[in-house]
Amino acid sequence: MSTPSGAVWGRAEQQDFRSRVRGCLLGGAIGDALGAGVSGLSLEEIRAAHGPEAVTDFVPAYGRRGAVSSATQLTLFTVDGLIRAQVRRDTGAWHPPTDVHRAHLRWAATQRDWGPDLRRKDNGWLAQEEWLYARRDPARSCLMGFGDDIMGTLDKPKNPTARDAGAVVRSAPFGLLVGWEPQLVCQLAVECAAQTHGHPSAYLAAGAYAVIVHALARAESLDAGVQRALALLAARPGHQPVTEALQQALGAVRQGIPGPGRIAALGGEGHAAEEALAVSVYCALVSEDIRHGLRLAVNHDGPSGTTAALCGALLGAHHGETALPPAWLAEVEGRPTLLEIADDFAMEMTQGPALHSPAVAASGWLTRYPRG
Repeated sequence: MSTPSGAVWGRAEQQDFRSRVRGCLLGGAIGDALGAGVSGLSLEEIRAAHGPEAVTDFVPAYGRRGAVSSATQLTLFTVDGLIRAQVRRDTGAWHPPTDVHRAHLRWAATQRDWGPDLRRKDNGWLAQEEWLYARRDPARSCLMGFGDDIMGTLDKPKNPTARDAGAVVRSAPFGLLVGWEPQLVCQLAVECAAQTHGHPSAYLAAGAYAVIVHALARAESLDAGVQRALALLAARPGHQPVTEALQQALGAVRQGIPGPGRIAALGGEGHAAEEALAVSVYCALVSEDIRHGLRLAVNHDGPSGTTAALCGALLGAHHGETALPPAWLAEVEGRPTLLEIADDFAMEMTQGPALHSPAVAASGWLTRYPRG
């Protein structure tokens, strides 16, 4: 699929795109929830707690089964920011990193406030979702990066030494901008990652991940997405750790039966952004289906929630909503919100001019996604 912005979408194209958007967001949330209860545990500890097959289903986290972490929270606000950027074009203003930054500041408010501020009409509907007002182990770099109104840039990034995957796990939505060219998707993801993660490995891993999702959302292969990401990274300073990690992931596919040993060889404990990216790509490449891929992505010594969230979004964008395991889909926290914003994103990207225009000063859409 390569429908450019402003083009007329056919019904079949719209339905396929919506399925991939839903698949990406819900798949990421399912992976996040599957790993949330065991993040921080070694494989030995996971097996001691859950049996020799380790995690095969949701286990309790944050007081319930199917609970999601800050990775899903942040991803929701990334989508919100991208929709708001499209809406704000009506005013003649066009700087998506600013709109995404404002959206993530609204997420930051959910981490410190007791509940929604209903007096703030410019917040839109997502920030009024009460279930989001819960702290779910956000990366310290994200809390610090969004701790004030100053926006980090590539010239002056926030947290210059932050190398964890906290920016990568919120970057799948950039890849859903199927009307954009891959290099622009990469640039936007990189610029937005630098708002909290200033280490080149962290923001370039985010850019690479968005490019891979972009290929899948366009109905291309996962391998094609990885190759395109490698090509786009090649010209960027500091790309070598991310490039090497992705190349190792590709090479590991040919090295035998998938398992925790293969994953361990991809990057120790997977806490660096490029290691988490490599693990998620490897698990997606060797998966027999989404369930198999996510179990691989959870059961290892690294950050299970992070790698499974990344892998779930890849597989969901690749296979679409209908390939997601129904039992997990039914139980994942926040499913109504995820579906609502996924469908809003799909509508904005395919039918935006019918929803708002420079001449329209008030509409239901502008109440949901204010221009301010």
